[in-house]
Amino acid sequence: MAIRYNLWLDPDNSATHRAVEADLERYFVERFADYPHIRLFGADPYDYDAPFNRLYDALMARALDYCERQWRYVPTPAQLNQAFFRAVGRSNKFLRDPQDGDPHRSDSR
Repeated sequence: MAIRYNLWLDPDNSATHRAVEADLERYFVERFADYPHIRLFGADPYDYDAPFNRLYDALMARALDYCERQWRYVPTPAQLNQAFFRAVGRSNKFLRDPQDGDPHRSDSR
């Protein structure tokens, strides 16, 4: 299998890598605007049919295609994943259950 990821092929081109990653984050935030509010995880965060998990899969595929068309760049899965979750953190489209099991939240018990 040939290496296709630009980050691996040209690791010293950090300006391009940062620009693509920033654009991916912006891309995801813009895509989130197309959806109503989405509840993050529920009782089972591993429910692959949950709306958040289906959205993740669909947007990963669309973002990969976008990068290849727009930038002629193939991001690594880690670059896609990090940009996606940074965008989730910035977006106001995601709702969390009050009892989602996160011990770092002040309202969890």
